[in-house]
Amino acid sequence: MEEIQKHLFELQDMAYRDFHSRLMPDTDKETVIGIRVPVLRKYAKSIAGTELSEKFIKELPHHYYEENNLHMMLITRIKDYDKCLSEVERFLSYIDNWATCDFPAPKCFEKHKEELLPVIKRWIASSETYTIRYGIGMLMRLYLDEDFEPEYVKLVAGVESDEYYVNMMIAWYMATALAKQWDAVIPYIEEHRMSDWVHRKTIQKAVESYRITDEQKKYLKGYR
Repeated sequence: MEEIQKHLFELQDMAYRDFHSRLMPDTDKETVIGIRVPVLRKYAKSIAGTELSEKFIKELPHHYYEENNLHMMLITRIKDYDKCLSEVERFLSYIDNWATCDFPAPKCFEKHKEELLPVIKRWIASSETYTIRYGIGMLMRLYLDEDFEPEYVKLVAGVESDEYYVNMMIAWYMATALAKQWDAVIPYIEEHRMSDWVHRKTIQKAVESYRITDEQKKYLKGYR
């Protein structure tokens, strides 16, 4: 969409482009415009629900990284659960970087956790790197508190992948789960149920977390 592309380039910050590109070594720098997230989020809010927004999310694939981020921001603002889920599913296969993948869960998902769960399990069983990562991310964001079940930890720990961005998300999930559901998760560390890399990265991220107590950190270090 030329109108949206033109406006995105008006928001460009070249210094930020150089900085942020270094955080995404797998993304072609020429596809990064360079827009700070709060600025892009403000723009997304200004066009959300408009005819322009509706046309934009129907046009895939996008060329620029920020177009993908804008797309994710727009569909996460959709209030109707069925429509939101449909757009998320349509977009997942076009995600090609961790930053676009890791935006917060759509608000409407919070009210439909029971029916969303089978979908999340299907995403996690996918062969697509960022579909798996998105599924684990949703499980981490929505099901580690009052909706937690020990089987969810088993599901994530059982994912086997050679993909860096999948394994990083597994470690992130497990470290967060340790902070919120210690008793259910610590056996996975004590019994070394995950790959060596994920095991070590989980401990590293947990030890770096302010939500893990000093006593817990000391205990975890013994399993490095």
